[in-house]
Amino acid sequence: MSQIDIKSPKHCAKKGFNFNFLNKKLFKILSTLVFSILSFILLIWFILHPAKPQFIIQEIDVYQLNFSSPHILNSSIEITLEARNPNKRVGIYYDELQAYASYKGQQITLHTPIPPYYQGQQDSNLISASLVGNGLPVSPSLGYEVGRDHALGKMILVFKFDGRIRWKVASWVSGSYRINVNCVTILPLTPLNPTGFLSSKQGTQCSTDI
Repeated sequence: MSQIDIKSPKHCAKKGFNFNFLNKKLFKILSTLVFSILSFILLIWFILHPAKPQFIIQEIDVYQLNFSSPHILNSSIEITLEARNPNKRVGIYYDELQAYASYKGQQITLHTPIPPYYQGQQDSNLISASLVGNGLPVSPSLGYEVGRDHALGKMILVFKFDGRIRWKVASWVSGSYRINVNCVTILPLTPLNPTGFLSSKQGTQCSTDI
C-alpha cells in the first residue's frame, strides 16, 4: 500500500516565493527605467532647443574687383568673421564649411573651404578666409551695375557661408544639420577708390538658418 505524505500549509509556505525581495528588485528596475527616460527626455530637449550660433563680419578688405572683359571678372577679397556660440550647455562642431561672395545675385568668387573645428559652450572664434575669383564668367550687365553703384557711392556685397554642424551635449553628439549664413555688407565708394582697394570694419550682423 502506498503512503501519502500530507504536509501542513505552514511547511509549504517556507518554500514559497520571497515577495519582499521581488518587490524591491522590481522597484529598482522601475526606478532605473524612469530615470533613464527622464534623462533621455532632458537630453532631447537640449538637442532640439539650442540657440543658433551667431556670426558677425568684423572686417572686409577688397583688393581686386574689376573686369578683364565685359563678362570676365577678377576678384580678391579678405574677410574676418566672428562666430559665437551662445549656448551654456551645448557645444558645436562645424563641418564642411564653405564661403563665397556674391554681388547683385551673382557669385563673384569661388567657394573657399574653411577647416572644420569644435566650438565650446559660450565660446567665440575668429575665422579668416581669402575669397578669390580669377577669370570668373559673369553676366555682361554686372559691369553696368558696378558703374551705377559708383555713382550712388556705395556697393552692397553678400557673403555666404554654407556647411553642416553637429550639436554636442556632454559626451553625446547629434547628427548633422545644414547651416546657411548670410551676411549683407555695404562698402562705401569714393572717387578715390572707384575700382581699387575697399575696406570696411562695420561689424555686420549676419542671419543664420539651420
